[in-house]
Amino acid sequence: MSRRISVLYFSNAQVRGGAEEHILTLLRRLDRTRFAAHLVCTPAVATKLRGDVPADVGVTPLTLCHPRQLRAAAGLARIIRERRVEVLHSHLFYASLFASPIGRLCRVPFIVETPHISERWRQGLKSHYVVDRTVGRCVDRYVAVSEANGRYLTEEKGLPAQKVVVIHNGSDLGRFDPRRAAPPGLRKSLGFAEDDPIIVAVGRLEPQKGHAVLLDALAIVRRALPAVRLVCVGEGGLRAALEAQVGVLGLSDVVRFVGQQTNIPDWFALADVTVLPSLYEGLPLVAIESLACGRPMVATAVDGTPEVVVNEETGLTVPPNEPAALAAALTRILGDPALRGRLARAGRERVVARFSDRIQVARTEALYELGVGRESGVSTAAVQLATAGGSR
Repeated sequence: MSRRISVLYFSNAQVRGGAEEHILTLLRRLDRTRFAAHLVCTPAVATKLRGDVPADVGVTPLTLCHPRQLRAAAGLARIIRERRVEVLHSHLFYASLFASPIGRLCRVPFIVETPHISERWRQGLKSHYVVDRTVGRCVDRYVAVSEANGRYLTEEKGLPAQKVVVIHNGSDLGRFDPRRAAPPGLRKSLGFAEDDPIIVAVGRLEPQKGHAVLLDALAIVRRALPAVRLVCVGEGGLRAALEAQVGVLGLSDVVRFVGQQTNIPDWFALADVTVLPSLYEGLPLVAIESLACGRPMVATAVDGTPEVVVNEETGLTVPPNEPAALAAALTRILGDPALRGRLARAGRERVVARFSDRIQVARTEALYELGVGRESGVSTAAVQLATAGGSR
C-alpha cells in the first residue's frame, strides 16, 4: 500500500472566518486511509480553532505575514520538508503570497491556492494583480469556490484558465434540520414577544458584511412592520460603531448583538428570515446553512451568493449597498408566509443536491490525487471534476 498523501494547509489570517471553516471541513472529511493532514496558522486562529480540529491533525502556530519574517519562512520550509508534504494548500491570496514560493523552493509536487473571495476593493498597483500573477507561477491549481469566483480569477485577475477548477463550498448538512425549534426561552431572553417577526444576520461585524446598510434598511422596514426585530450573530471590529448607529437610528429596542455563537442552528431556528447584506463574497457558507435549516434568505447579489440564493426561487436578492431595495425585499418576505414557505422548501432541496461537504471533499481529494499522480483509485467523474476547468 502506498504512503498516504501528506497535505499541509496554510492560513495567515488573524480571525476565524469562512476560509477557516472551509479548512475545517477538509480536515474533518479527508479520507484518512489516503491522506495525512497538517495545519499551519497564526497563533490567534490556532486558539480560535482549538477543540474543532480533529485530534489526528497536527496544528503548528506560526505567523508569516511579512517578507522580513525570515525565521517564520524558514520554519514553514522546515515543516514542509519534515512532513514530506506533497500538497501545499493555501487559503486566501495573502497566505499563498508567502507559502506558495516557499513550497516551490522546497519542491512540493502540488501547490494549490483557494482565493475564496473577489478583491475588487484593491487600489493602485494592487488592483492590477501583477503580484498575483507573478506568485501564480508557483501555483499549480486555483480552487474557485463558486462559478463567479472562477470567472473573477480568469477574467479580472488574468490567471490561466487551465489552472482554475471550481469546487463549490459545502457544509455538513446533517447539522441543520428545518424542523428544529429555537431553544425554550431564547426569544424571551432577548426581550422579544412571541409573535415578533425576527430577522437573523450571521456574520463577522466587518465592512465586507454590510451591517451598516442593513441597519439603515431596518429603519425603513420598521415603518411598515413596527414589531420587526433583528439579531446579529458574530463579532468584529465594527461592533461599537454599529451599536452607535443603532442608537442614532432609534433602533435600540429592535436590534440585539449577541456576539460569536457556536450553536448557529439554534439562531437560524429563531429566524423567520435570514439576511446577508454583503458587499462582496466568495460562496457564503451562511447562505448554505440558512437554506439547509429551511430559512429563506434575503441577500445581496454579489459574486457566488446568487448560486445559492436564487432570486424568487430559494430567496430574494437585491443589489449591494442599497438600503431601500434591501428594506423592500425584507418587508415583502416577512409579510408573505406562503412565499417564505415556498422559498424554504426549494432552498433546502437545492443545498442538499449541490452544496454538501461530502461533494466538496470528494472533488478536492480527486484534485489532490490527480495533482500528485495517484489518481488510479479515483472515479472517472471525480477526475473530470478535478481537472483544470473540468467543473466549469
